Amino acid sequence: MITRNLTKGNPAKLILLFTIPLLIGNIFQQFYNIADTFIVGRTIGVNALAAVGCTGSIMFLILGFAQGLTSGLSIITAQKFGADDKEGVKKSYFTGVVISIIITIILTTISTILARPILVLMNTPVEIIDDAYNFVVVIFIGIIASMFFNFFSNIIRALGDSKTPLIYLVVACILNIILEFTFILIFKMGVTGAACATVIAQGVSALLCMWYIKRNLPILKLKKSDLKLSKETF
Repeated sequence: MITRNLTKGNPAKLILLFTIPLLIGNIFQQFYNIADTFIVGRTIGVNALAAVGCTGSIMFLILGFAQGLTSGLSIITAQKFGADDKEGVKKSYFTGVVISIIITIILTTISTILARPILVLMNTPVEIIDDAYNFVVVIFIGIIASMFFNFFSNIIRALGDSKTPLIYLVVACILNIILEFTFILIFKMGVTGAACATVIAQGVSALLCMWYIKRNLPILKLKKSDLKLSKETF
């Protein structure tokens, strides 16, 4: 089992080694937005660039909430793991999955319905509002990819491994760039192609995290008896 107990050893050294991949990961997390704006601006045009740029605050509101939520869920798992409570780890993991599914459905429904009205309220210029909507609505439809990449990567970190999620994040960033050029230049999908590339890249990284958990973290292998919701844990 590839886990690391951060309660044993030199605290300062353990925290430093654990934190470095997190800091690097924050940089690569920004590459999604950088890639979107740079590639769209270079390959489609100024209006498309403006359309993608004006959706930044809405995306941050919704996706930032999703990221923060998954971080919070993983804290419970980390506490149970640090206390050597294996049953607690499984309960918190399963409960986190259920909560993530519920919030994903709620966020996806609300954000896709309100995407255009919010753009109108923000006084988005008429000449770019259609592209802005086409871009952001695809991102919102794909919230499930962002939610579960962040959830699974945070769970892996909760068990003491901050390097593996970084590797999968780098893979996703590279895949995002390749897909954006493919969808925009070859398939002529415009800003919709850029959004699809981002969602697919995040989906692939989520699947990689799932595969890693299944293969290397038997402590998270759930049996039928583990698939029960506890009011206290929830």
